[in-house]
Amino acid sequence: MLEKAQAQGVTLVPIAEEDPELPRAQYIDTQRVLVTMGRAGVRRITHLSPVQVFVLAMMGGFFIGMGALTSILLASGVGTPGTTRLLEGFGFSVGFFFVILSEAVLFSEANVMMPAALLENRGRSLLPTLRFWMLAFAGNLAGAYVFGLAVHFAQTYGPSDAHLLNEVISLKLQFRAIGGAEGWFKAVISGVFANWLVGLAAFFATMGRSLIGKYIPVMLAVIAFDAANFQHAPANMGFFGLINATGHGPGWGTALGWSIAPAAVGNLIGGFVLVVLPFWFALRPHERAAAARECSLELRPPAPAGGSSTGLTT
Repeated sequence: MLEKAQAQGVTLVPIAEEDPELPRAQYIDTQRVLVTMGRAGVRRITHLSPVQVFVLAMMGGFFIGMGALTSILLASGVGTPGTTRLLEGFGFSVGFFFVILSEAVLFSEANVMMPAALLENRGRSLLPTLRFWMLAFAGNLAGAYVFGLAVHFAQTYGPSDAHLLNEVISLKLQFRAIGGAEGWFKAVISGVFANWLVGLAAFFATMGRSLIGKYIPVMLAVIAFDAANFQHAPANMGFFGLINATGHGPGWGTALGWSIAPAAVGNLIGGFVLVVLPFWFALRPHERAAAARECSLELRPPAPAGGSSTGLTT
């Protein structure tokens, strides 16, 4: 049989007795994601100046504004509610994914990264972390505001787009109709669920090793929180930036008091309590330490081939 195969020009490859080596995993283990996010947060706190953080946060506000605009343009004129919500979430995922890829600063992403950084360095950078949070919020708001003004100045959209934007804004302000402490508390709880999903999106995006592996969880999480109308502070900034620029919006006082501010409080709680803390608690200390050592080994530069690491010759 061997002679017949060789005569036909077929090359036979011997099969090893042991199993072939498994392909490289296409995602990072959960333990290592926590360490990676924590170290990235510490690096941002310690290496970025306040001006740099604010500029990156303004970029994040621009991206989120673009996501809000894309969601409206894709979903306007669609008859069925389910398809409308699906297209809104798909469109908005554009802005969030731009934030992930560019490493811009987003308030809701910081609600996961900053707690991970505090746990990583045992709370030694509390004041710089609080400063980072405030700059992220202010920069996102400024970016969404400027983006809305620029789009209104440059572009004109149809009545169906304006109609859908007004519907979205009415959903963002639904808790104002309840009023009082009850309305504010419900808005906060809605914000908790929003940053649970967005925090998981950031968590799973860190886990992915490829662009598509990072985008799929972002898209799914954004579609979920948009369909459920959970209150996401940066997203609300983007939508209010678009409508307030037209002069037909509720104004920034109402937007902040009944939508953005309570959502931000809930986002803070959701990112820490529902994402970072459960994973950190469930993973035992020695597992976290082993993951940290593995990350350190991967980040260590390789030694020069054929020589010692000191570079000296004898």
